[in-house]
Amino acid sequence: MVPLHYLLLALASPRAVLSASSIEVDTSSLLQQIHGFGFSQAFGRASEFKAADDDLQQQALDLLFNTEVGAGFSIIRNNIPSTSGSTIEPNSPGSPSATPNYTWTGDDAGQVWFTKQAVSYGVSTVYANAWSAPGFMKTSGDEATPGYLCGTNGHDCTSGDWRRAYANYLVQYVKFYKSEGLDITHLGFLNEPDWETGYSQMQISPNATEAISFIPILYDAVQNTSLDLNITCCDAVGWSDQETYTTALIAAGMDKYLNVITSHMYTSDATSALNTSLPTWITESGVETSDAPFTTTWYDSGSPNEGMVWANKLATGFIDAGLSAYLFWEGFEINETQSASHLVDLGSDGEAEGSAILYAFSMWSRFIRPGARRVSTIGSLENVATAAFINSDDSVVVVLTNSGDVAQTARIGFPAELDAADAWVTDNKHQVAVTNVTASGANAEVVVPAQGVVTIKVN
Repeated sequence: MVPLHYLLLALASPRAVLSASSIEVDTSSLLQQIHGFGFSQAFGRASEFKAADDDLQQQALDLLFNTEVGAGFSIIRNNIPSTSGSTIEPNSPGSPSATPNYTWTGDDAGQVWFTKQAVSYGVSTVYANAWSAPGFMKTSGDEATPGYLCGTNGHDCTSGDWRRAYANYLVQYVKFYKSEGLDITHLGFLNEPDWETGYSQMQISPNATEAISFIPILYDAVQNTSLDLNITCCDAVGWSDQETYTTALIAAGMDKYLNVITSHMYTSDATSALNTSLPTWITESGVETSDAPFTTTWYDSGSPNEGMVWANKLATGFIDAGLSAYLFWEGFEINETQSASHLVDLGSDGEAEGSAILYAFSMWSRFIRPGARRVSTIGSLENVATAAFINSDDSVVVVLTNSGDVAQTARIGFPAELDAADAWVTDNKHQVAVTNVTASGANAEVVVPAQGVVTIKVN
């Protein structure tokens, strides 16, 4: 049955709600596995989070990780530091073969505390990512100055070849977390190597020759431990650059050492699949323009800080680019140093407040759990992107993203009769709110509002 308010809307405007179109879900046609959704608290934001009062902490944690009232994020991304004041190896041991003097405070700029909070909510995927090697291992001699890892192809240094020492450095960081009872599951050694900044950075060439000369060494360092680690590459600043890197990596046989291909989306979005059989992740995304502040606005002008813009990005990423994970930049901020590139803010009433982007993620991350598989769908609705998933508990989730200005009635067909069907909606008037869904036999019918998202979950 179509809800009454939509029937009234249809009477007022005959094109306000289109007639039902059918989409069939084929759970036997399995596509990519879903690893999850996540964010970071790097560069001191974890310390800021840790220092917040208990009530505010709890509110923000629930908004980010709780699967009943929040987004249910399932991946966190930690920064492996390289600055001399915070790194685990603040001083050069003198040469690559010398014994390193590792140090550990057990805090890691608040990230140990933050990781423990995430794990308490059931998060089991922890991505540790280095922005740079320590400066004494680089051609520039400084971790925040453009440069390459000494010893990689074409980059000889008078101090020697630091590739093995850097691999050991990364592994030691993981061991320190292990000593805290925390398991890092994914390890990355680069961040935006196609970009020059004023903070921690390390470059590679477009043909990824430096990465190709380092990855087997890092792989060996991991294999020489009892750690269960997945190695990633290369966190390019944009999808098109990562496509170039990936082509070079695969041609050089690096897929036998790597577990995940990682990228950001700042200079180019993930709109098509990379030429690899490895899982692909967007490991950082955000709003770059300073005139687009944190907002709870879902849809207005199509500004990059609006929730509907990100609903479309997520749909395109998982459907067209075949992503297995999608991470935003920052989670919780109090001082708003990242403009709209954080998901939870301190509201005017002193309470934690979720952005519209948080609710765009929630329509996916709360219901599509780690280990799910995307499955094929047959049929389409005008201006509606449709993605279907089967969770490991056999529940099926369908996300309908309507980028049009007309509401659509969708009839979803499933392979078997439904025990139950539930649906949630997010648009200008709702934030992950329960909405009407009619279940009959093996079909579910729901209205998807204009510029809105509906998620259906069936058993």
